[in-house]
Amino acid sequence: MRFLYVSLLVLLFSGCVEEKKENEDVVSFVQVRDGQFLRDNKPIYFIGVNFWYAPILGSQGEFGDRKRLLAELNFMQANGITNVRVLVGADGPDGIPSKISPTLQRAPGVYHAGLLDGLDFFLNELSKRNMYAVLYFHNTWEWSGGYAQYLNWSGYGPVPIPSIDGWDAFNCYVSSFFDCESCTVLFKKHIRHILMRTNFYNKRKYVEDPTILSWQIANEPRPMGEANKAAYEKWLKEIAAYIKNLDSNHLVSTGSEGEVGSEDDFDLYKRVHSDPNIDYLTIHVWPKNWGWIDEQNITATLDSAIIKTDHYLKKHLELARILKKPIVLEEFGLPRDHHRYKTDDSTTARDKYYEHIFRLVSENAVSGDVLAGCNFWAWGGFARPSADHVFWMKGDEYIGDPAQEEQGLNSVFDTDTTIELIKRYSTLKLNAD
Repeated sequence: MRFLYVSLLVLLFSGCVEEKKENEDVVSFVQVRDGQFLRDNKPIYFIGVNFWYAPILGSQGEFGDRKRLLAELNFMQANGITNVRVLVGADGPDGIPSKISPTLQRAPGVYHAGLLDGLDFFLNELSKRNMYAVLYFHNTWEWSGGYAQYLNWSGYGPVPIPSIDGWDAFNCYVSSFFDCESCTVLFKKHIRHILMRTNFYNKRKYVEDPTILSWQIANEPRPMGEANKAAYEKWLKEIAAYIKNLDSNHLVSTGSEGEVGSEDDFDLYKRVHSDPNIDYLTIHVWPKNWGWIDEQNITATLDSAIIKTDHYLKKHLELARILKKPIVLEEFGLPRDHHRYKTDDSTTARDKYYEHIFRLVSENAVSGDVLAGCNFWAWGGFARPSADHVFWMKGDEYIGDPAQEEQGLNSVFDTDTTIELIKRYSTLKLNAD
């Protein structure tokens, strides 16, 4: 029985997720049952990536690079990656410090047609490779507009820029988001616009495309203050229900970091993810950002970070088992060994940390437990940081680190030793021992 189960998982991880059917037109969407992702009643476990800029590469014009996008997807596929977490698009004007460019929604309901076409192209290419996308709409943070941009559109005044005005000013500003009814109205219109779209390249409606594993409400949604917790919970449940009402085929997820992203209120996280319109749990783990490592001595402090990671995971996995929903560790990252940003800095600590996560996923795959996958942050692939400056500037290649972060901070490049590790675990070679 164990041999048969592992054999099935080898097929799933290598991308052979769906067998040929007599009727080639039948579409099969990923579903959730008893703590697992299923397609055609077969469990799916994955090692995936964060590739937020994929639709930009898929566009035609000044910012696009379809040749690179195809090369990146082929490379991912060859190394066993089957799941890609992607930003639908940024909001607001271009040219704002710390924000990615170009943006998709320039003003409420005003879209960059080339970027929508890029999203179409990207999804169509994923479907050719039997890969899945998790598409997130919103963001707590400034790098794609997010909460702050919707508040600005709703008349709340200029958006504070954290790198200029400070985090206290930014956090205070975005704390008004959940009381902003017009923000929610605008966001629902945006969701509807995307969900009702038909892909130009395959003529498939988005709501009928099984390439999409999940619609995700936001990247790291946070209440942004104790006083906002009730409104935050209500908002997430309202948006989840809204998506489900428009699209009954696809899964819905929150994009939450877990307890840390819930004002350290685990009961709040539990209540949100108990909602029937939220199909699975998500968590993020950031050892550097959360102070679990010493960035001046990453290698020596890594073991402590692994212990803390295991404790954090254990708490959330126990809840997932109670709720009988799968859980995905959809963001985690670590700087290079000496906290430099170029490929000449080694990744010994990162590889050790990643292997620990990958092993946990593969063990869950063998046992049929709830940790269904992971998406490391983030994919740098064939691009490289600029030799002249640290932060992203127009004309630079897109890599995994958004504009507000040092380029190369958490990116995994095609020549990194991490790639072989990803390949080994994604094909489950070590799982058959």
